[in-house]
Amino acid sequence: MTLQHVNTSVDCADAQRVGTFWSQALGRPLAEGASQFFAMIPATAPGEVSWLFMAVPEGKTVKNRMHVDFASTDRAADVERLIGLGATLVGEHDEYGVRWTTLRDVEGNEFCVSDPHTGLTGE
Repeated sequence: MTLQHVNTSVDCADAQRVGTFWSQALGRPLAEGASQFFAMIPATAPGEVSWLFMAVPEGKTVKNRMHVDFASTDRAADVERLIGLGATLVGEHDEYGVRWTTLRDVEGNEFCVSDPHTGLTGE
């Protein structure tokens, strides 16, 4: 038996707002019918992961225990673009042979953008 990652689900206060941020960040459209309660960025190609955004009553109170990491061929430009979309810079890191930037999305969910690297991705 093998598990396959098919969805990344994000709890949020306003699903359409957070979904719109990630739609712009990923360059993929939101599915029709997005609302403050539910939004989705569907997978449109093999190997892509769908993103689901669901409104929940409780707010985020602590650091995420799990987060998403992205690799970029131009980290500085992508970080600047993401900040322009509403992300907040948390910090710059250079450890374990990898350089990365930690950010928060429009509702404070942490994610990272790294320079391309091997080893951690198995490539």
